Parts: sequence; C-alpha cells; structure tokens
Amino acid sequence: MNRAQFQSAEQRSRRQALGYLACCAAAPFAMFPSSVKARTTKRVVSVGGALTEIVFMLEAGHDLVGVDSTSIYPTNATTLPNVGYARQLSAEGVLSLRPSHVLATEEAGPPAVLRQIAAAGVRVTTLPAKHRYVGLRQRVLGVGRVLEQSDLAQVMLEQLDSTWQQVQRQVSAQKAHSFARPLRVMFVLAHSPAQMLVAGAMTAAQSMLSYAGATNAVQGFNGYKPLTPEGLIAAQPDCLLVTEQGLHAAGGRAALFKLPGLTQTPAGRSQAMIAMDALRLLGFGPRMPEAVLALHQALYAL
Repeated sequence: MNRAQFQSAEQRSRRQALGYLACCAAAPFAMFPSSVKARTTKRVVSVGGALTEIVFMLEAGHDLVGVDSTSIYPTNATTLPNVGYARQLSAEGVLSLRPSHVLATEEAGPPAVLRQIAAAGVRVTTLPAKHRYVGLRQRVLGVGRVLEQSDLAQVMLEQLDSTWQQVQRQVSAQKAHSFARPLRVMFVLAHSPAQMLVAGAMTAAQSMLSYAGATNAVQGFNGYKPLTPEGLIAAQPDCLLVTEQGLHAAGGRAALFKLPGLTQTPAGRSQAMIAMDALRLLGFGPRMPEAVLALHQALYAL
C-alpha cells in the first residue's frame, strides 16, 4: 500500500468512526451490514451483549455465526443462532456452529465448558468484564485484535474517549449547579413480582449511578441481595432505577409502587422511577457514555 492509499484508508476509518458515534442514539449499527467485506475469514461466536455490540461497531457482524442470549442489540444480532445464557454455555451447542473463534468476558462459563471448546481447536478469547469505562476500552481493543481490526478499533476508541470526556464534563457541571446533595437512588433488579434484588457495591448499577452523579441508596455489601421492606425503608431512596425488562417482569410501574415500605420513602411519595433497557444501562458496551448521560439527565429532571 503506498502513502496515498494508506492516507485514504485512514480517512475512511475515521469517517466510519464518526458516523457510528453520531448515530449512536438514533439508529446505532443500522449502517454496518451494508459494508460487509467480500471475504469472510472467521466464524465468531460472541458471548456477551457488549462484545456483540463492539463486533458490529467494528463492521464485523458478517463474521458472527452465533451469539448468547444477552446479545439483543443491534437487531441484526437477534437473527443469529443463539447459544444460550452466557454463564451456562453448552460445549455441544457452541461447537455445533463450527466457530473458529469464541469471544467472551470473564463472566462467561462454566469454565470447564470454555476449556472443552478450546480443546476442540477453537480460539477462545476471554476479555475483562470490568463495569467501568476502562473495561469498555479494554474490550474494544481486545475485540479489535481478535477480528484483525485494531486500526479501526483505535479510531473508534479515540472518538469514544472524546465523547466520554464530554459526558463527564456535562455531569460535573450539572451537579455543581443543582442539588445540595446527590440523589439517593436504589437499583431494583426484578425477575418476577416475588423475586427482587437490590444492587450494592461492585455492580454495574453502582458504577452507572456514580458516573451519572447519583449515590447508591444502599450501602454495606457487594453484589446483590434480596429487597426487604425494612431495607427499603432504611435506604430512603429518592428514586428507583429499574430495567425495562425488570419492570415488565415485576408487573409494571403500578405493581412496583405497591412494594411494602415504599410509601415510607421519598421515592414512593413522589412516585419517582426511571426505567432503561437492561443492555444499554448495564452492558458497558459502546453505548455506555450515551447511557450515562441519559441516566444523568433523567435523574436531574425529576
């Protein structure tokens, strides 16, 4: 490749990156299938919704032969064969797709299944599952290396970094001119009306609340624990944060506001609740900066 060709390719990559991030909120990834390469050299199974989003961001959706059940975005991902829940993979199910590569995060498993897949000659790449912006950066670069798209991954990352810096500045400025104290928010993970959990430290929900300028209303434990009326009253949340999928599983907004003890909290008295798509809110994929800003704006509009 001569110098002119190289510069042209670099400019094309930058235009692709800018196009992706400009369209992120409106119709993310819709453009990518149109730029499928003429030759497919890999057969990739992506285990993790965020990783699948990154694959499409890097215009490599044509390399995918399967995804896990959390890969619900973009829409093209839902048309691919599904290998099931990321933590309960079956070696037979994955190997039936004849993959050359498996992309997964540290949360995927069971470990014995991943070892079995690797022993069958499949290249298994395990990437960090950090629920922080630094984790997103590592995943973008890692997927780029596996897909041999490191140059485009670097371009995308530069633009993501720029967007992230803008989001952080906007959140800081809003906090400085708004409330005397950060809003106390309780994230409720609902699987059914009878099974609800609240998020403590070391969770994706905790990180998103912190990035958005809010305080987690529950303290003193890591991970998730069952929601109790006593815990709800003690936490005194100003607002409940839920996923749209969890809200549906719990029976809707009215059902959640009937939780025992909720009427004795600021959130219950003001009927303050925010619902966001689970993958967008907790996935820590390429939409993470946009999701932080959307959560921040929703919180400070209460």
